[in-house]
Formats: sequence, structure tokens, C-alpha cells
Amino acid sequence: MSRIKRLQKKFEKLYIDAFLVTDEKNIYYLTGFNLMEGDGCLLVTKDNAIIITDDRYQLALEEFENDEVVGMITRDYYGSLNKICQGMKVTVLGYEDTVTYALFDVLDEQVTADLVPFHQQLERMRMIKDSDEVNALRASAALHSAGYQYLLENVHAGMTERHVANLLDFWMKEHEASGASFPTIIASGKNAAKPHATASKKVIEDGDIVTVDFGYYFNGYTADMTRTFAVGSIDPELRDVYQIVNEAREAVIQAAHVGQRGDQLDFAGRQLIEIAGYGDEFNHGMGHGIGLSVHELPASYGPSTQNIKLRNNEVITVEPGIYIPEIGGVRIEDDILVTHGGVEVLTKAPTDLIIVGK
Repeated sequence: MSRIKRLQKKFEKLYIDAFLVTDEKNIYYLTGFNLMEGDGCLLVTKDNAIIITDDRYQLALEEFENDEVVGMITRDYYGSLNKICQGMKVTVLGYEDTVTYALFDVLDEQVTADLVPFHQQLERMRMIKDSDEVNALRASAALHSAGYQYLLENVHAGMTERHVANLLDFWMKEHEASGASFPTIIASGKNAAKPHATASKKVIEDGDIVTVDFGYYFNGYTADMTRTFAVGSIDPELRDVYQIVNEAREAVIQAAHVGQRGDQLDFAGRQLIEIAGYGDEFNHGMGHGIGLSVHELPASYGPSTQNIKLRNNEVITVEPGIYIPEIGGVRIEDDILVTHGGVEVLTKAPTDLIIVGK
């Protein structure tokens, strides 16, 4: 069953006649057509799927191959939407509750059908990956692993964090990544103690620990990988911390299985960090879902996520970390596929501590 038909099948239970999709990732998920944010919408009725956009996309729509989808070219997206709804006798129109207030104001003014908001209807569908999505995520993860290997072969003391980020960005895009899914983190020395540090003009020095956290779109899907390496000889405490974090990562992967609760999955790694005396230095969730976006459902799993249970063909990250002010920090992140047959680690780059030259 196609994704559009799966959505249409929900209409009776949701008590709606049609569903309006405005999030560009969800439009792509359902149709395979790329719209820029704000450049139109997708109306899914019981029998039709209509992309409503303007003439900038006319040629792309003419070349688009999807028998379930038709295009409508207009500069009045939501006036045209209302005319279609009236013509198809749509009296109850569902929509995504993530729309901006400004867009809701337009819908409320122009659409005569009753508007009913829905929370994460499509995002919940996106949690479970089909075989094509799994293959796309495998390919994306493989590209990330290769990109990290390239970085290790070219990074050295004396480079700025920003230079390293630009080097990685160039390599990824030269190898067909379409763009970053979030700003690349290159955090060296004391900066590595900041989980969300951005690449700065700081010069990487001998003795620095360096955390690299990056995600790039490849064929529409993004991986999310973090590795930490050393430049020369690092503080002995950071060596110990690295081992603890790596063991926590392995423990979470070992604990992952279909039906596993989020809090139990988190506990498998967090307990090792707490026993080692660094519980206060691990200040974020253990991971999250990925796919068309770098953060998908489950949005995050941690100590209070007993309501989350892993399902077959979910792809999630595993990313324990320890962050010590004035010294630095370590985070190691893998992407894993959870199936009834076991867990597959998609990010193959080595996780042992690597020391690069000065």
C-alpha cells in the first residue's frame, strides 16, 4: 500500500474528508516531490492527491512521475485549495498542527470547510522505515563514515575548527551530499565540553580532544554521526572518559530490540556513566529518531521515556557523552536500525580512540 493510500485509509477513523499537508518533508514523504518551504501544499482527499504550487514548479511537475499525484499551478494556493474542497464536497479538512499562526490565519479566512488540527499523523508514519528508506539511510551512513575517514587523514594541529568544518563540508558535497541537515560541530579542547558547540575560529592545538558531529542529506535522507579523536597526547582523564563513553554506547546498542522501552534503553548506557562518577556530566538524551529530518520520532529517549517502545524498522541514534568544563568532552554517536532480526549499526566508522599527528 502506498503512503498516500495509508493516509487515506485513516480518514474514516479521523472523521475527516481530506488532509492538508504543508510541511515540505511530509509532502516529499508522501509524494516524492520536492517543494521548498512555503511554496505550496498537498491536498489529499479520499480519492485524490493534489500538489498546489506556482509556475516555478510547472516543468518539474510535468516531468514528475507519480500516478497518484496531480499538480495545480496557481499563485493563490489557499484560495484554490478552497475551490477544490468545495468542488469535492470536503466539509471537514484535517491539517498539521505545526502550521504557523500566519498560515492558520490564512486558512481560517479562506477555507470554508471545518478545520481540524492533527498532531504528528505523518511523523508517526515516518517512524517506520520501508526497505527503500533503509537502503537510503545505509548509503547516507556509509558516506558519513567515509567523510570522517577523509577528515582523519587531513586534520592536524594548527587548523581552525571552522577550517575543518569547511573541509568536511566540501568533501561531503563533492561526494553527492546535497547539504547539511544541521550546522556541523567541530569542538576542540575546552570547546568539546559544550555539547552543541559550533565550529569557531579556535585553532586546534596539540593535546586537544576534538568532537566532530555532522549530518548531511544523501538522496533525501540524513545520517547523524559523532566521533571524537585526539591530537597528540591528551589529558589522561579524557582517555578514561573516552573508554566509559564508548562502553556506554556499546551497552545501549546491545540493549536495543523491538519492544524495548526508551527509559530502559537509556539506562543501559547511563548507568555505566553514573557508576564511573560522571552522571552530572551527561546532560542530554541518549538518542533520537532520524530519516528525512535529523530529528524524527522518537524525538528523544532518556530517563523519563517509559512511554516510548522501539518498533520494527525504526532508525535511531545512540549518543552518550561526558562533558567536563575546562578539560573537554567526549561524545560518540552511531545510527542503528532496529528489527525483529536484531540491530544493525549503520555508521561503520571506527569508534576506538584515534590519535592524529600534530
